[in-house]
Amino acid sequence: MTNILKQALILSLFSGTVAMAKADGPDFFKVTGVAANDTLNIHKEPHTKSKVIGEINFRGDCLKNLGCKGGLTLDESMNLSEKEKAEITRKRPRWCKIAFDGVEGWVYARYITESGCRQEIRP
Repeated sequence: MTNILKQALILSLFSGTVAMAKADGPDFFKVTGVAANDTLNIHKEPHTKSKVIGEINFRGDCLKNLGCKGGLTLDESMNLSEKEKAEITRKRPRWCKIAFDGVEGWVYARYITESGCRQEIRP
């Protein structure tokens, strides 16, 4: 059992409830690196040719993290050269499933970063 799970179990014994994210990483993301006159597309599936099912303003915040896939592993990130990392990122781009403004879908992770959003997390 991980330390986080142990802490959550202990907290639940004393408080009765625990709010935990369903995905690894931050609870929420915000849009980054998108031009002021542009939007970030939300796709039905995690690839650029997938149907666009929504858009997020360049200032979009509080995108709920539902899990990510692709990209570098921790081991790759720590041990490979920049050239090797770039090649893997090209072959295995990172996409994250998010929920935003009533839409649930996939965004290219290059355009999101951790958010300080303070929304209530519900199980």
